[in-house]
Amino acid sequence: MKKENYQALFVPDYQNLEKLIAGYRAAELKIVLLSGVFDLVHIGHALYAQKAKELGDILVVGVDTDELVKKDKGPKRSIVSQDERVSMLRFFRQIDVVTLNIAHGELIKLIRPDILVLSESTNEDPKVWEEKMKKEYRYLCSEIVILPPQATTSTTARIRLNVIEGARDLANALTKVIEDYMNKLKGGGL
Repeated sequence: MKKENYQALFVPDYQNLEKLIAGYRAAELKIVLLSGVFDLVHIGHALYAQKAKELGDILVVGVDTDELVKKDKGPKRSIVSQDERVSMLRFFRQIDVVTLNIAHGELIKLIRPDILVLSESTNEDPKVWEEKMKKEYRYLCSEIVILPPQATTSTTARIRLNVIEGARDLANALTKVIEDYMNKLKGGGL
């Protein structure tokens, strides 16, 4: 089956997703699941999807809903809406199905993938986190693969850098305005 540029199926309804997955299973295709925010899509996301796709036949990607992102990352996230994040990921040639991830663990329970792909990028100790994830999800999937970050800078780090640079630019601009004002006061210009 040849896919067009806008290739991946978007299946937001979990009943339809369950039927689609059953069809893939009947065809004896190996199903890989990964999920995440995918905010401000960058090369790390593409490489992550590529590595995940190499593990099986069908790559299903769960995009965290705006509500889930706010819960996990705070009220100012996501930067890009879930609709746009879904649309962007549908262009990734590696991805076969895109759906919405409405709650942690729900997609894993629904799909029961052959391979669950997780990213080790976490604030917790990687070994402790890995054991916790394997203990929590091992009964739902045949294998859990934890991939290292695929880019040197995460989306969160990029946002922080932009905020810091913006604050620095604002501070410099305010300093200049204050200095100019003080010089005018000293010179009797006001």
